[in-house]
Amino acid sequence: MSLTSVLSADAIDSAIKDCQAPDSFCPKKFFQLCGLSKKSAAEVKKVFSILDNDNSGFIEEEELKFFLQRFCPSARALTDSETRAFLCAADDDSDGRIGVDGEEIKYYYYYYRRCGQEVFDSTA
Repeated sequence: MSLTSVLSADAIDSAIKDCQAPDSFCPKKFFQLCGLSKKSAAEVKKVFSILDNDNSGFIEEEELKFFLQRFCPSARALTDSETRAFLCAADDDSDGRIGVDGEEIKYYYYYYRRCGQEVFDSTA
């Protein structure tokens, strides 16, 4: 499965271009630009499964570092500080990885919840 089965290629390109410079990656803005913030929990779960390179059910720090490259192979890797900040925002149980919990995608849901924004309806 490809990310373009859930997100448009143009939206992905726009999101990648927005964070080309080192230390310019903002997960909230990236999710908005690529269209992920408007997707259903099921669609976000599909994206998560694509980003989970080793199919462990978790996105570990090493996978997260190459987050942008999963969207576009020629994209840059996240800097160490971007990777740590993203992981810190999304790692709800402090186990050093981001996981899937039923229909709610932790890295997505908790990141927005910590920003004070509700992403999923409680019935999702």
